[in-house]
Order: sequence, then C-alpha cells, then structure tokens
Amino acid sequence: MLYHLLFPLRETYSVFNVFRYVTFRTAGAIITALLISLLLGPILIRKLRQLQIGQSIRNDGPESHLKKAGTPTMGGLLILTSVFISTLLWANLTNRFVWLVLFCAAWMGALGFADDYLKVAGKNSKGLSVRTKLVWQLIPSLLVGAVLYVNPVDAFTTKLAIPFFKNWMPDLGWGYIIFVALVIVGSSNAVNLTDGLDGLAIGPILMAAAAYTVLAYIAGHAAIAHYLQVVFVRGSSELTVFGGAIVGASLGFLWYNAYPAQLFMGDTGSLALGAALATLAVLVKNELLLLIVGGVFAAEAISVILQVFSYRATGRRVFRMAPIHHHYELNGMAEPKIIVRFWIISFILALLSLTTLKLR
Repeated sequence: MLYHLLFPLRETYSVFNVFRYVTFRTAGAIITALLISLLLGPILIRKLRQLQIGQSIRNDGPESHLKKAGTPTMGGLLILTSVFISTLLWANLTNRFVWLVLFCAAWMGALGFADDYLKVAGKNSKGLSVRTKLVWQLIPSLLVGAVLYVNPVDAFTTKLAIPFFKNWMPDLGWGYIIFVALVIVGSSNAVNLTDGLDGLAIGPILMAAAAYTVLAYIAGHAAIAHYLQVVFVRGSSELTVFGGAIVGASLGFLWYNAYPAQLFMGDTGSLALGAALATLAVLVKNELLLLIVGGVFAAEAISVILQVFSYRATGRRVFRMAPIHHHYELNGMAEPKIIVRFWIISFILALLSLTTLKLR
C-alpha cells in the first residue's frame, strides 16, 4: 500500500525513490511487524484472559507442563496480524507470488483457529480430527501447486532444484502439484508438532524465515542468481518483504512467548507459519532445502513417525515420549536448555542452507 501510494511521487520528491528498492521495503516490513507485535501483544493477552481462552494441557504429558494450563493461546492471531499488515503496507501488491503466500497462510491460520476454538470452547478437547484437518490442509496446498502448474506465474518451472547439485534438475511435470502439496502440508504439521515448549517453535521459524528472505532476494535477482547458478524466478524478490514480515513478527511474538511464556501461538500460528515457510520455499525454487533450513521441524516430525511405527510394529517405544523435545524433558533436561539448544541447531542449519548456494 505504501509502495503504491508513495513510489509514484518519486518524480516530484526524489526521496520516495527508495521505495523501488526491495531491501528498503523489507527493512520497513521487519520493523513494522516487530512494532505491531510488541504493541498489540499486551492487548491480546489481556483480552484472551478476559475471554478465558487458555491452553489445555495433556494429562499424559510431562508433569512440569501442568502449571502452564490456562496460559492464553491463539497467539498466532498476533503473528498473522503483524505479518499481514506489514506485508500489505510494504509489498508490491501487483505481485502474484505475494498473494499466493498470503492466501496459503490465511487459509491455514483459519484452519488452526477453528482447531484452537474447538479446544478452548470445550466443544471438543482434541480439536479437529486428524482426517478433517488433513483434508482442509490439502485444499490450499493443491491449489497453490495447480496455479503454478496450470497457469505458470512468470514462466515458473516445475523442475526440482536439488541441493549440492547444479546440473541435476528433474522435471516433475503434473506431479509437481502433488509434490507442492506434500511440502506445504508436511511443513505445516511439522511446525505444529514442534510447538510444545515456550519459544521452541518460534525461534527456528525466525531463523528459517530469515534464510528464505535471503534466498527469495537471490532467486529474484537475475545477476546474482546467474552467478550462484540457482533458478532465477522473476518477481520472487518481492517475497523478501513477506519473509521480513515473518522475521519481525516472530521477534515481537518471542518477547511474550519466551520462557516462561505469557502467550502461546496455538494451531492458529503453527499451522499458518509452517505453511507460509513451505510456500516461500516452493516459490523461490528451494523446496528440498527446507529439510535443512527446517531441520528441527523435520526431526520433530520424524521422531513422531518413528515412535508410532515402532509402537505399532513391536509394542516398544523409541523415545520416552514424542515429539523428541519431550524425550529430553523426561530425561531431566531443563526446558530452557532444550529450547536454547534447538535454537542453536536451527541457526547452524540456516547458515548451512545458505552455504549450499556455493557448494554445487
């Protein structure tokens, strides 16, 4: 919005020429999202407490979590509000990539809100069923894949970039639609599984978003993309504004979500942010790199899969409890230590993902 209002004034007032630079607008998006999160956070926490919208705790979980019962949840509303306002203010709204990623995040956020509402309203303590949630996750994911395949945005390619390989790019054809759906749904659920400790999910989200903000800029810059021998995606640099908005919103939310948390993101935030990261990965043609950038999320999801498979096949558990962060808790590791160590791992993985641009 600011881009469309102020950039046309550049011929009269040269200072407004800065709005042509996506780096300037990304910085603006980060600061805007951060300030919105910090300012609206106390208001949302107070309102959620008044409405008695608090987190319910599983009886079979770690005993240390029982004291968290009643902590305001649905904090994803704070994150999404910050991200959406910031993106709409600073992004070029004629860019179709921006609308695709906003659409996917909004849909998943609404789905997460419905799931949270059923839990806190006492209508269904477990929320939406797994099957129902999966169906509603697949709809936007398949739509994004179909839009990119049937009506390619700026000659968007269905070839798959393989990390560490520059000449091997298999073309998935119509199968790319299915692949995109798997990436988005998988990422959405993986982030949801990670959101089990104070600040555990938002830290890796922040770092992954920062990495993909850089990757979006590179993919959308013809000269840099050519130099690094990565897929050039015309128009994808505008996604740096969206990525920056997630970074700023995550920082602001972390202020209230850090241990001991005053606010939880709930499924409203985790499902939406996981989908948003995956959609970013798809649009900048670094889909498989998400396994490295979001390595913590992948590990959490794999731990659950292994636990379920092992228990059903042999009757034995691989971990004391899954997702894996609960395993460390039950082994006596303090919650803050688990959180910080997972953040450190996420930071290392984010750096490693960027090094793959040269290791080809």
